Amino acid sequence: MDETVPNYTFEDFTPGRRFDFSKRTMTADEIIAFAREFDPQPMHMDEAAGRASILGGLAASGWHTSAVMMRMLFEAYIDGSTSEGSPGVDLMEWKRPVLAGDTLGGHCEVLDARVSRSRPEIGIVRMRAEVTNQRGELVAVSEYINMMRVAEKDADHANG
Repeated sequence: MDETVPNYTFEDFTPGRRFDFSKRTMTADEIIAFAREFDPQPMHMDEAAGRASILGGLAASGWHTSAVMMRMLFEAYIDGSTSEGSPGVDLMEWKRPVLAGDTLGGHCEVLDARVSRSRPEIGIVRMRAEVTNQRGELVAVSEYINMMRVAEKDADHANG
């Protein structure tokens, strides 16, 4: 980890804290490459098939959108944190199609946080992520748990 990146610990994840996502434009080539490997349905592989579908154009797989969201989460806070991973995702919804040329952004927000009863060195942080397109329309939402190490006594941390 780069020393200029904050080292977020559990204590930095207070309810209401937001982390903004960097923008990312989805290209036809990357949509097709992901689909070819993981979800080769016609609307993800071919522009004409996408236009003929209810999606209205070459559309990213929802799983592709989720993978992009994961990268956004990593860049927004995970890379600069004491993250110990996640026990799972409680909610994952794809609200609108993500089409080739769409530029995605958004944010995630801390919903609540508590120290683990069984492992007091770990904090349990419940988060909500929202991904929007260039028109500000919600395209994906997720709620999940992130486990964060609690700061060691007398250690510096990012302090929000």
